Amino acid sequence: MKTPPILQHLYQQMVLIRLIEEELFQAVNDGRLTGSTHLCIGQEAVPVGACAALGEDDPVIATYRGHGWALARGVPPEQLVGEIFGRDSELNGGRGGSAYLSAPQYGFYGENSIVGAGVPMALGLAIACARIHSDRMPLVSIGDGAMNQGNVHESLNMASVLNLPMIIVVENNGYVEMTPSDELTAVPAARRAEAYRIAAHEVDGNDPEAVRQVVSDARSEALATSRPVLVEAHTRRLGGHYSGDAQRYRPAGELEAWKLTDPLVQARQKLSDDVAALCEAGAAAALVATVAFAEQMPLPDPAEVMSHVFAG
Repeated sequence: MKTPPILQHLYQQMVLIRLIEEELFQAVNDGRLTGSTHLCIGQEAVPVGACAALGEDDPVIATYRGHGWALARGVPPEQLVGEIFGRDSELNGGRGGSAYLSAPQYGFYGENSIVGAGVPMALGLAIACARIHSDRMPLVSIGDGAMNQGNVHESLNMASVLNLPMIIVVENNGYVEMTPSDELTAVPAARRAEAYRIAAHEVDGNDPEAVRQVVSDARSEALATSRPVLVEAHTRRLGGHYSGDAQRYRPAGELEAWKLTDPLVQARQKLSDDVAALCEAGAAAALVATVAFAEQMPLPDPAEVMSHVFAG
């Protein structure tokens, strides 16, 4: 079996993200990491596939479930894990943590725990990109629940009116926090985009190659038409809404059924055993090095507590 180089790359990225997320979950459970984290276990194909389709300088904004997006955009794993552990990382010096980290030097303009708030931020980036007449354009990821937020609709309307190239990726993982999506949303995200004359496409969000192709086409379409494009990626959250979520709301057998469409399982079936094993060994070694490096990072200097704090 001959493996396409891109699939090998995507698979190893997804495995590394999965291993890091599992490590963070364990760190919460054993007390090495305080607070809660929002993990993307089961959704890795969306950020990995999407980021593989972007231009080198395209800015990316994610939700609080954004570790995978940051890693897929090229943020060094040891710096990301160090930041989440509250260490003095080169990203935010331990101030960003799990849900607020940002790394614009790597094209990652941050997470946001206010549902849907990334869309108006991406709108601003789209205006900036358009004004300098560049081929740069932002991508923002939101959950399907964010499509019920007023600021999202205001931003979609403005992006359409101003003819701004940008991509909105809606990660439809089946749940709006702890409530099934279809119990809260009458009209799917892709159809809602029609109300603003925004082109919309749907994709299997558990297939990284499909995500890459659809986002690549969406990027070309957005630049060619000077218009926003929405992509609804259908995926499955294989963990809780947050690290302490007991998931008692899940019906019996749902999680077991969803694991059959795990993006890592599906991608591995397209690889030879040798190639898959090589990717997995590489990701496992990277995890060990990442955690060791992050845990040796110094803690922030208390004397710097007022740095980056502004008051009138």
